[in-house]
Amino acid sequence: MAPRGSTGAGTEADLPEYAGHYRLESTLGSGGMGIVHLARSTSGMKLAVKVVHAAFARDPEFRGRFRQEVAAARQVSGAFTAPVVDADPEAERPWMATLFIPGPTLSEHVKRNGAMSPAELRRLMAGLAEALRDIHRVGVVHRDLKPSNVLLAEDGPKVIDFGISRPKDSELRTETGKLIGTPPFMAPEQFRRPREVGPAADVFALGSVMVHAATGRGPFDSDSPYVVAYQVVHDEPDLTGVPESLAPLVLRCLAKEPEERPTPDELMRELRSVAASYDTQAFIPAQRTGDMPKPEPRPQPRVTEHERRFWKHPGWWPLAGAGLLGLATVAALTSVHLLGGDDPTPAGGSEPRTTAAGFTPWETTSAPERGTPQCSYGEGTLVCAQTGRVFALDPSDGRPLWRRTVATTQGGRPVVSGGLVQPALDRGARLEAFEPGSGSTRWQQTVPSYSGLAHAGDVLLVTGVDGTVTGVDSASGRTKWNHRIQGHQAPYFASFAGDPLAYGTSTSDDGSSTRVTAVAPDTGEVRWDVRLEGSLRPVGVVDGSVLFVSVDAVYGSAKALVRYTPDDGASRQVKLPVALEQPQAMVRGNLVYLTGDGGSLVAVDMEARKHMWSLETAVTRGSAPVADGRYVYFSAPDGRLLGVDAREGRVLGQTPPRLGTHSDRIADVVPAPVLADGRLYAAAPDGTVFSVPAGDPATW
Repeated sequence: MAPRGSTGAGTEADLPEYAGHYRLESTLGSGGMGIVHLARSTSGMKLAVKVVHAAFARDPEFRGRFRQEVAAARQVSGAFTAPVVDADPEAERPWMATLFIPGPTLSEHVKRNGAMSPAELRRLMAGLAEALRDIHRVGVVHRDLKPSNVLLAEDGPKVIDFGISRPKDSELRTETGKLIGTPPFMAPEQFRRPREVGPAADVFALGSVMVHAATGRGPFDSDSPYVVAYQVVHDEPDLTGVPESLAPLVLRCLAKEPEERPTPDELMRELRSVAASYDTQAFIPAQRTGDMPKPEPRPQPRVTEHERRFWKHPGWWPLAGAGLLGLATVAALTSVHLLGGDDPTPAGGSEPRTTAAGFTPWETTSAPERGTPQCSYGEGTLVCAQTGRVFALDPSDGRPLWRRTVATTQGGRPVVSGGLVQPALDRGARLEAFEPGSGSTRWQQTVPSYSGLAHAGDVLLVTGVDGTVTGVDSASGRTKWNHRIQGHQAPYFASFAGDPLAYGTSTSDDGSSTRVTAVAPDTGEVRWDVRLEGSLRPVGVVDGSVLFVSVDAVYGSAKALVRYTPDDGASRQVKLPVALEQPQAMVRGNLVYLTGDGGSLVAVDMEARKHMWSLETAVTRGSAPVADGRYVYFSAPDGRLLGVDAREGRVLGQTPPRLGTHSDRIADVVPAPVLADGRLYAAAPDGTVFSVPAGDPATW
């Protein structure tokens, strides 16, 4: 290995020019055990070549470990790691060449752009779980999974650096008194029983990596590695800032005992459940399932072109769109209390005013620090929610009517059901309903803690921890029926305006099929039941048929639309021209409009079974669409409302952005605009709720 001149002191002043047949062109990085170079093969192929420091090359024990690293890296599938091209662990300076994968490490990405969004986090967790599954399948334990060992490639995360990995049956033992690993990402057994470390240690590290990606810090945070080591073994992890949809799964990964942690395969199954629990129903006036929590705004990432392609790669985003609410952990309902009111805070009157014939656009700002309001329309009132409170506005002029503090840490979209306002509570011990005109409490019902509920007409559908479903009358709070839905362990429900049924769905563990049961909300009676091929999410109904979006079972990207007609059992599929990431959909007649992360807007005619048009809007992450026949509308994360020609797929107009003083922040969930009585109501990150006339967006 010929030396290559370099400035510097010590043995590294003479850096090699070649490693085997590979010319070393530049330094990609340097660690405690070696230097990684960008290199080229004779044919010009780019490689990453790791060359061991000269001092370690003379250490027989280290050479043994490097041989093990090469063997481990060669064993593992290249789908989720950097494939080994060549290596010589017996050279004077041992080296290993892997395929060069452009892209930042997770550590660099978080340092530059801040914490990831929930959708990005779910994609990352799925990719890492798949990587660990393949690593463990060949009998290898990585033992040093951390943000700097995760590359964000265009086709998904890659796990690199098997420098301290070990086969489960390896004879190479850890030297007494020497801990190998990175303390903030080490499992308790790596401190307590380092010779007994198994695959579960990598799962613990995955949990720590996810906390870092979600918050920019670890679950055990201290400047002292000794304090971190104590916290890892004895303290509970700090998951503040981890999205609620992922926090329980991350917590399981961080269990103190290895046997209590999920396997990578179990993680994959759980992640499918997380995708199904996303709120996926496009808003339709007077009927909206609103249990999705609204996270605090995050910093707007300043992404490189490579990272933009990475996060837009087809097949990686979870479904977060047009009809579903996860129902998981609600036990039996108990006592109902009918209340006359609890002194809601009035704000300019108690009854909504009569709508004027001439409508003037308006806007009003409410508590910018509480994030983007999420609004619904019903009973002549615009009802909105922010973190910790619900309020009502007069839809004719935006005049505040009342305001209520609610026992919730996150702002989910409220709905009007049974003539009453049903605030989106998160896992509390109480259901309650407000009068839409005054905000006074109409009824309360005490329940065990729950994770979600669905609204179907004038009935609330609540699923218990044992799978029992309870129908609650929205107007009175009284229980109408209570029983299990046959064939479902814990169904997810969707319902749509004008349709008398609710649809419970359960996807098989492998994602190959979905059981769909149509239920009468008033009685709980099953009207029909079918098992359909694929992982399906209901998005709407038309002429007695149910429309579904077919999604990737793991990542949730939309692949096709499916129309199922229960009368004849026919199932018809229309493939999408490209996979849509994080799809959201709404149905109007035989037309389905879908938005996808990255700015895609697609129109599909289900009757003609063809794709009508596609539009790239350059909106990074838009809301679910709404449509009135002539136009399609959706909101952007900077507060803009966009109007698109429904026939030709052209952007016709948009409102100004409303980021306010926090122009570096956007919302993780962008609320869909509300379309009612020929008007559009939308909200922005600066706390503004505003209204414009529907029709002719060019005049906005």
